[in-house]
Amino acid sequence: QVQLVESGGGSVQTGGSLRLSCAASGDIRSGNCVGWFRQAPGRERETVAAIDFGGESTYYPGSMRGRVTISQDNAQNTVYLQVDRLNTEDTAMYYCASAPTCGVPLGSHVYKTWGQGTQVTVSS
Repeated sequence: QVQLVESGGGSVQTGGSLRLSCAASGDIRSGNCVGWFRQAPGRERETVAAIDFGGESTYYPGSMRGRVTISQDNAQNTVYLQVDRLNTEDTAMYYCASAPTCGVPLGSHVYKTWGQGTQVTVSS
């Protein structure tokens, strides 16, 4: 099994940046897909980004492209999410999740293992 632990959330002012971390352990392996998602109260879960674990491919929905960057440190088994130019609409719980492959990288339904989440709060 894969275990995922998110960290790096917190409170930040509009216009700031945050880098979130997702530490993976257990049966994580190259070829798996690791994605970042977020959900605010009363809103549907939203895909933020995904990456081919151990590979080079990254995936972004159009709404996030240019403002978020997903990356990884294979030696540390950690996937990062950099979010820039934060605004109040970015306030949400951010989760990382893993899927067996990146066949449908932006589809949250294919992700089987989820972390507990890290809260991001943006204030003006």
